[in-house]
Amino acid sequence: MIFEIIGLLILSGGFVYFVWRSLTLANVTADQEEYIKELEEMSQYMYQKINESYKEMKRIDRIGAFEKDDEAGTTFDLLKNVITNLEEEFNGEKEEKIK
Repeated sequence: MIFEIIGLLILSGGFVYFVWRSLTLANVTADQEEYIKELEEMSQYMYQKINESYKEMKRIDRIGAFEKDDEAGTTFDLLKNVITNLEEEFNGEKEEKIK
């Protein structure tokens, strides 16, 4: 009789521990999903700002006065590379979500 009671207590304790652990892990997962969403929103914001800056720089240099060898030309190239990489990343995510 006493062994049955001890066995039930051990099983109950194990059950309570596993329920507590699963709830803790669920909370951690929810926090991570919220963090990922915030990162995606920040990435979209940064992409928009970089794209606006690049368009403004192209507007300013509409006649191509800046040469690629100088600092302004290098900045144009760097911004264009960043925008291209961001577009590939965001377009890749959109295609995955559609599937």
